[in-house]
Amino acid sequence: MFLLINIIGLFVFLGIAVLCSRNKKNIQWGSVGILVLVNLVLAWFLIYFPWGKAAVHGLANAIAWGIESAHAGTGFAFSSWVKPGGQMDMAVSALFPILLVVPLFDILMYFNILPKIIGGIGWVLAKVTRQPKFESFFGIEMMFLGNTEALAVSNEQLKRINEARVLTIAMMSMSSVSGAIVGAYVTMVPGDLVLTAIPLNIINAIIIASILNPISLEDKEDVIYSIRNNEIERQPFFSFLGDSVLNAGKLILIIIAFVISFVALSDLIDRLIHLITGGIAHLMHIKGSFGLDQILGAFMYPFALLLGLPFDEAWHVAQQMSKKIVTNEFVVMGEISKHIDSYSAHRRAIITTFLVSFANFSTIGMIVGTLKGIVDQKTSDFVAKYVPMMLLAGILVSLMTAGFVGLFAW
Repeated sequence: MFLLINIIGLFVFLGIAVLCSRNKKNIQWGSVGILVLVNLVLAWFLIYFPWGKAAVHGLANAIAWGIESAHAGTGFAFSSWVKPGGQMDMAVSALFPILLVVPLFDILMYFNILPKIIGGIGWVLAKVTRQPKFESFFGIEMMFLGNTEALAVSNEQLKRINEARVLTIAMMSMSSVSGAIVGAYVTMVPGDLVLTAIPLNIINAIIIASILNPISLEDKEDVIYSIRNNEIERQPFFSFLGDSVLNAGKLILIIIAFVISFVALSDLIDRLIHLITGGIAHLMHIKGSFGLDQILGAFMYPFALLLGLPFDEAWHVAQQMSKKIVTNEFVVMGEISKHIDSYSAHRRAIITTFLVSFANFSTIGMIVGTLKGIVDQKTSDFVAKYVPMMLLAGILVSLMTAGFVGLFAW
């Protein structure tokens, strides 16, 4: 029964996208069908098929092996933070590895290794899915670089395409993660599920964006100008590497600041709501009160049920999903990291894959702000008008990814 509900849920999520589409008549259902089939096969292969499972587990173990090198660097400077048998704080175990991963990714960009990988995968994706070349390339860029980094690398392309396509890119940008912080994720939630969610997110981002914002494109418009960051080539290597390390340090500080601020604000709001509802309950001679988690959970509860979760599990997952949208994925991952292994297989798969994206309120500001520095005022204002649709796109992509993975995780 729960599997059937999961299947129905996927159709409901697609239906919501159709209802909110800017141009229903122009939706290219053939391409959407191919994309859905690709994600079904990909989810089956990575979650259920032995070779796929082995590959994902092997990659997750490789990342964990690399993180040990990151901890060695941390231990050199702060040995007491990574002593054997000790309990590392979230900032140390999850975020400090960014100081290794970001420079590593940047080095691959510097020597043009990563652009070639992105270009090759993007070319195959465009051929298979019949989607415009740039949108396919951009999806792969996001998978490795993250949203704002991919926008920056693609700035010349963004200046040349029309405002409707820029909106598509903005919608897709809500659903990415940065390869630089995958190492942080796998220290808190199951690494195999994290690595499964990342490619599924990219395909689902194209699906949802092509339904919410369908566009018609002539062959002469379907061109790629450049996916390389020419600024990287002009810098001497060690100067470039120094900038990369500094940027990694800034990223860690930004994430820590966001997590501390969001957790503190959430706790304060939760205390105030409990105070108010508790006072009302006391006046009405009713026992109990409710807080922020319960209010947020009410909005996502129907969607959690549509993911094939039992009623009691759906309520808890709905609260976690809502908190992720309002705050960010790190806040929720930190909360569930100690308990996630005790979850049922389906619940563990659903919540992990839903969390692996940047779909939250703060991401909207980052994307709109980045685009303002790239495209003209008219295009920027056009994208800003569709901010609610951008958030909807991010949420639907996360739900679709969780739904596809949930089909094969029981």
